[in-house]
Amino acid sequence: MEFDMTRRTFMGTIAAGGVVITVPPRKADAARDVDAQTKVSLTVNGQRHDVTLDARVTLLDFLREHLELMGTKKGCDHGQCGACTVLVNGRRVNACLTLAVALEGDDVVTVEGLARGDELHPIQQAFLEHDGFQCGFCTPGQICSAVALLEEARAGTVSAATADVRRVAPLSLSDEEIRERMSGNLCRCAAYVNIVAAVRAASGRRPA
Repeated sequence: MEFDMTRRTFMGTIAAGGVVITVPPRKADAARDVDAQTKVSLTVNGQRHDVTLDARVTLLDFLREHLELMGTKKGCDHGQCGACTVLVNGRRVNACLTLAVALEGDDVVTVEGLARGDELHPIQQAFLEHDGFQCGFCTPGQICSAVALLEEARAGTVSAATADVRRVAPLSLSDEEIRERMSGNLCRCAAYVNIVAAVRAASGRRPA
């Protein structure tokens, strides 16, 4: 008699007989877990950190869980909302999409590192003066993004809203320019009008 067993029949036989199939962990998996630990040295808000991290740890989780810098927020965790924006070597990045071990020798600045003692960064002061926040959850990312925005404009970096890309630095920050350059940072409270006003007010100020 020809033996013919389908996948469904096979699975039914196992279930009926109470057969349990176990797969022992492979040595390669254990070795990979060990190899995932990586040493990295980076500077955060002026302080150097020499740490050993799982290679999969994001910059966002490193800041919050290892350094307890809670200013950087975890929003979407997919690089879409901008709540986790920080500065790396002066440029804004989404911390949730950046691996901490990829920042060997780099300089990271979070919202906690912007003020100089009791003196707020001009962007921070402008956000207070112009009510550039409501619930405040997105505010650290908005502020870090705005800080980088000002430096980009001073350096003459153009955007999709720049009318004349041949113009030399610094670029004039119109409301349209600010909205375009801040478009990666979302605000559920829709405080965009005040955020634009804050960035525009701060564009003529620089830290001492």
